[in-house]
Amino acid sequence: MDIEKKLSEKTIEALQSLYGSTFEKVVFEKTNPDFEGDLTLVVFNFLKISKKKPEVTANEIGTYLKTNVAEIADFNVIKGFLNLVIADSFWLNYFQSIHGKQFISSELPANAPTIMVEYSSPNTNKPLHLGHVRNNLLGFSVAEILKANGNKVLKVNLVNDRGIHICKSMLAWQKFGKGETPESTGMKGDHLVGKYYVEFDKIYKYDIETLIGQGKTKEEAEKQAPSILEAQQMLLRWEANDPTVRKLWKMMNSWVYAGFAETYKMIGVDFDKTYYESNTYILGKNIIETGLAKSVLKTRADKSVYIDLTADGLDEKTLLRADGTSVYMTQDLGTAVQRAEEEHFNKLIYTVGNEQDYHFKVLFLILKKLGYIWAEGLYHLSYGMVELPEGKMKSREGTVVDADELMKEMIDTASSTSKELGKADGLSKEDAEKLYRTIGLGALKYFMLKVDPKKKMMFNPAESIDFNGNTAPFIQFNYVRIQALLRKAKENLNFNDLDPVVSPSTIFPKEKELIIKLYNFNTTLKQAAEEYNPSVIANYVYDLAKEFSQYYHDFPVLKEEQKNLVLFRLHLSKTIGDAIKASMKLLGIEVPERM
Repeated sequence: MDIEKKLSEKTIEALQSLYGSTFEKVVFEKTNPDFEGDLTLVVFNFLKISKKKPEVTANEIGTYLKTNVAEIADFNVIKGFLNLVIADSFWLNYFQSIHGKQFISSELPANAPTIMVEYSSPNTNKPLHLGHVRNNLLGFSVAEILKANGNKVLKVNLVNDRGIHICKSMLAWQKFGKGETPESTGMKGDHLVGKYYVEFDKIYKYDIETLIGQGKTKEEAEKQAPSILEAQQMLLRWEANDPTVRKLWKMMNSWVYAGFAETYKMIGVDFDKTYYESNTYILGKNIIETGLAKSVLKTRADKSVYIDLTADGLDEKTLLRADGTSVYMTQDLGTAVQRAEEEHFNKLIYTVGNEQDYHFKVLFLILKKLGYIWAEGLYHLSYGMVELPEGKMKSREGTVVDADELMKEMIDTASSTSKELGKADGLSKEDAEKLYRTIGLGALKYFMLKVDPKKKMMFNPAESIDFNGNTAPFIQFNYVRIQALLRKAKENLNFNDLDPVVSPSTIFPKEKELIIKLYNFNTTLKQAAEEYNPSVIANYVYDLAKEFSQYYHDFPVLKEEQKNLVLFRLHLSKTIGDAIKASMKLLGIEVPERM
């Protein structure tokens, strides 16, 4: 029941009938809340063919549509804006049509496009932090939204498990670890390895200060510091398959993987496949050879390999160092080609912060120049960084907000707030603990996802757990309120066996408004997918919950005297609850049944 599509077709028909001309596409907007109407047509684009004033043109089109479209009850004109009022009967028929149906279908079309979404992409030298939280939540939610739009989605993770940063942690543990393990220390493996990454940075800074004191420049000291030279030597030994270095690498990485698995489980994200840069960097080197053979890539006098992109407004990009070791770009080339060959995707979305915008411009351009047609389907989902009141996070200095500690803090805050408000009264200890976890993690996820990905954001945990604001707890509370209403109704009415029959004369404007919001679910879902933007869903579900909250306050349900209105309002409430649950699921957020 796509009323916008029907109106668009009829408006094109009207333009032909009234003015002997037509348009390929006519778009309607939601009517400004200050005016009467549901959908608005801006007529200024049609003045060239109507050769009349905006008000006259709008009135003529409005009259034609009201005469020829049964769903239009009335219209009004404000200057060049034609506001159409859709009949209550249309909205009620729509509501009847979705009664008992799922908002999201799990069935995929036979020709569903394959979209690969990469997110997380952690380094195995440190635990996940606040920035990773936004990345994981954003990538997971976009994948769920794309899946709900009828795409075959593959959620993938690329683990940065090799490179100089990994060797820094390894070297520090080798020198100062004294055989520490996650078991002997009681620390999560990723936290233990991260501890030694911070230790290396302290040593490196000391080396730099010492060399500067000996008369070296800061740049010279950074390059000649004994600690960094040792780390670089360890990387060369790793690439040469030195058994001692490889054994240490595998052991410490295994600690990190176990730690990551715990964090992913807690935050509620998963992956269909995980790639490792230790495998793909070799594929990248093979691509370099192909690029050299095609003369797309060039070799410098020091034997380093690069590509000249200055003619494209970019720069020269080194792809292999003079010593033959890979750079990140080399690995990304190899990974992209491997994925294309294995999965034959239609689109590949990289969920990576906007600090890497230039990197992905270069990556996509190199792949296109190498002749890979599928490179046209590559997309960088660039998002703003998460900042703290005291400034940017720095992993190597240990001044990050750890993801595990953050989630624990959110759950603890949810616990204290819920107890204070009596939200867990009457629940068993087990159910109460589950509720605190659902509220705390829901608050964190919603706070991260309600902001447009392109914008940087300031994280404030205190604002996220508020049962009265634009938060997950507020939305969750209204879902719980609906479930409580339905449970109470079942004690008195077997309403599930009855259809919500109601005549158009009994529907109130607020009920019509709620049905329109339900109608807009699919449009919202489509917009969120097209923009790769979960905040579209977040804003939608908040508005829905807010409007229901007002409706619940102003309109009696079980106390309504007319039985048909009782049934209608129960079904309306249940359907709104279903829409809230479906929307929150797209954001990776659970909704509790009781609170």
